[in-house]
Amino acid sequence: MNADAERGRVLLEESLELVLVLDDEDRVVAASRRAREALDGLEEGGPAPSGALEGEDVVVVPYEIDGRRERLVYLGGDSRAYEELRAGFTAAVSHELRTPLARLLALLETAALPGEDAHALAEQAKREVEQVKELIDDVLFLSELETGRAVVGLGSEPVLPVLAEVAAAQEEAAARAGVSIRVAGDAQVELPIRPRMLRVVAENLTQNAIRYAGPGSTFTLSVARDGGTVVLAGRDDGIGVLERDLPRLFERFYRADRARASRGTGLGLAIVKHIVGSAGGTVEARGDRGRGIEVRCVFPGPSG
Repeated sequence: MNADAERGRVLLEESLELVLVLDDEDRVVAASRRAREALDGLEEGGPAPSGALEGEDVVVVPYEIDGRRERLVYLGGDSRAYEELRAGFTAAVSHELRTPLARLLALLETAALPGEDAHALAEQAKREVEQVKELIDDVLFLSELETGRAVVGLGSEPVLPVLAEVAAAQEEAAARAGVSIRVAGDAQVELPIRPRMLRVVAENLTQNAIRYAGPGSTFTLSVARDGGTVVLAGRDDGIGVLERDLPRLFERFYRADRARASRGTGLGLAIVKHIVGSAGGTVEARGDRGRGIEVRCVFPGPSG
């Protein structure tokens, strides 16, 4: 029964459409990720969004479970879901661009004032431009993944050398943040995933820890076989987030609190989830406030 419940949760969460589960009083019991991204103010336990149940393209499937009457509601076909998601995504990107652009404008205006250190301000401005570039690059890469132009699986790639390469490349940034990086695992483990995609997953897991784990923490990238699967994990012992916020870390631009709103595009873990899912795997986050975060990417084991 637990396996069936988990399977149903994943099917709902990853639906390509806007899907709601409502009780007999039109309160939201559950919703797909795309529904949460596209519908403002959607909350579990709250009322269905105003007007969401209207329209010819709304499909309602009533059912009963454990004596409770509920309804599965599809809010339009693929076209409507895509348009809703695209509009929400565009608005989110615009919002995320405003902050570094506003800081850049303020720096340039300050640099024009007499007596200011123009060189230091120019260095700060450069970092803001790099922030904007990073956001644009992530948005374009995520778009490639979602339109199928970036092929994820190709051949079979040893994992540990790539993890070590990523850790070495991120060592300087980690040192500045006061975060130690470790790499562990079985050197024989391979994954059927393109080297570039494996590197992107490892980089985003590492950068997420560098940005948010906090000074004095340790981050471990590891890979291991677990029964018939291969688990690529990034675990830190840092600040963490509230356990209730863990499932939302993979949503685009989601920040659980101010501590997670510092630097970064807010797309790193969304990209990780998309790559892992495209390779036939699943992701989950574990941890709690004050206990750090572990992101587990679980891939099907090699066939044969």
